[in-house]
Order: sequence, then structure tokens, then C-alpha cells
Amino acid sequence: MRWRDQRRSTNVEDRRGMSGRGIAIGGGGIGVIVLVIAVILCGGDPRSLLEQMPQQNQPTQQQPQARQNGKTDENSEFVSVVLGSTEDVWNDVFRKSGIRYKEPKLVLFTGQVRSACGFADAAMGPFYCPGDQKLYLDFAFFGELEREFKAPGDFAQAYVIAHEVGHHVQNLLGTMDKVTSAQRSAGKSEANRLSVRLELQADCFAGIWAAEANRKGLVEAGDAEEAIRAAQAVGDDMIQKRTRGYVVPDSFTHGTARERATWFATGFKSGDVKQCRTFE
Repeated sequence: MRWRDQRRSTNVEDRRGMSGRGIAIGGGGIGVIVLVIAVILCGGDPRSLLEQMPQQNQPTQQQPQARQNGKTDENSEFVSVVLGSTEDVWNDVFRKSGIRYKEPKLVLFTGQVRSACGFADAAMGPFYCPGDQKLYLDFAFFGELEREFKAPGDFAQAYVIAHEVGHHVQNLLGTMDKVTSAQRSAGKSEANRLSVRLELQADCFAGIWAAEANRKGLVEAGDAEEAIRAAQAVGDDMIQKRTRGYVVPDSFTHGTARERATWFATGFKSGDVKQCRTFE
């Protein structure tokens, strides 16, 4: 991905180096971490899980530590470029529809973080909180994406960010609230189905961003394949096969590998929000 000479977003909030206490997701090493990431990966509404996490201890904040290696600084530069690119795309899309796009903040953190949705641990992976309209990211996840999910590459990472921004778009359009409301009165199977549709639409929205990035010459050979490989790697069926050895379709919350790749490709090929009709 050709990103180094592109505009940086000013909506990045760096909380790296801050620490917190009283946050725990059951122990057990990398297997548990991967499972939690797999379940929560790439968005959705994390409120139901976060509300169950202990909040009695307030975080002890420290001043952000100085960046001691070039890679960390390069990571922050990269995500600010990706976020800036999504801002350009969605500002334009919303403006053409006669409405204003409210740009989200992207919060960088290490280990654990507090959001309007509650406390979160890095093991949850990246997430979007509709309560404060912020995206949350620990760079350690990118290593997990490469090692555990076998989806390396900067465009795969950009896809993750664009997907979370897709949830922000859904929040602004009222789609997220409608789904959450419908889930409250639905059975578990139907609630999961609605969650899948929400996630697949966010994948399609990520594809729309990728289409614009391609038009601007940011996409290099193999980039689209990186994003599709990442989308497939986090499909519910692929995750369940790895963690259980079998799949339970009624428990899917994010969509199959094929569905996720298909809807990303739909957005990428069309560049048209109207084509992201995952709820029909």
C-alpha cells in the first residue's frame, strides 16, 4: 500500500503507555486470547460483553511512554493515514447525500483501555464503541493477525480499520441502533443473524473505502488479496473449525469466510453504498 506521502488524520488519540487495573478476561495464554479475538474481531457492538467486565477499580493512568523504536512510530503514522483516507471517502459520500459526516476518533492503547462502553482488554482486538464514537486499537493485534490468522500485510491491517469505521458509518446512519433494538426482542438465533448482517455490511463499507484508495493509486499489486484473505481468515466457520473442529451456523455472529470476502469484494468492485444491501 502506497501510504507514506498521504494526508494524516488529526483524529488519533494516543493513550499508549497508560495502564489500568481491575480488568480481566479469563486466563489461559494465547489460545484464549485468540478465541476472544476471534469472537469479537472486527467490530460489532461490544457493549454486552464489556458491561460484564469488572469496573469497580478505576484505571491508574501514567504519562504515555516515549516511543523507543521506529516501528511503533511507523504504525501510528500508518493508521493515521488510513483513518485520514476513510475520512476523505465518507465525507464525500455523506456530502453527496446532503448530510454531514462526523469523523470518529481512533484511540491507540496498550494492554487495556476504558471507553464509553466500559473497560476493554487488548485480547478483545480492535473494536468500535458507539457510545463515544471512537475506534480502539492495540498494535499487538496486528501481530496476532499475521501470526495466528495468517493474514499479513499493511492492506490487511487497513481493512481492519476500515471495517471499524464502517461500524461508525452504521452508527451515524442509525443502522446500529435499529439492529440493537431488534436484537432485544429477538431469539438468540435471530439476534445472531442480525449481527452477521451488520458485520457483512461493515465489510462492504470497508470495500468501498478500498475502491477509493484504489482510484487514488494507493493500492499495490496483491493488496486487495491481502484484505480478502484477512476477511476470510476471520469468518465464523474458519474460526470455529480451528477452535472447535466443527461449525455451528446458528451461532455465527460475523459471517462465513465466503460471505465476508464476497461482501468486501462487492464494496470494492462497486464503490457504491447502495450495493451493500446485506439486510435484504
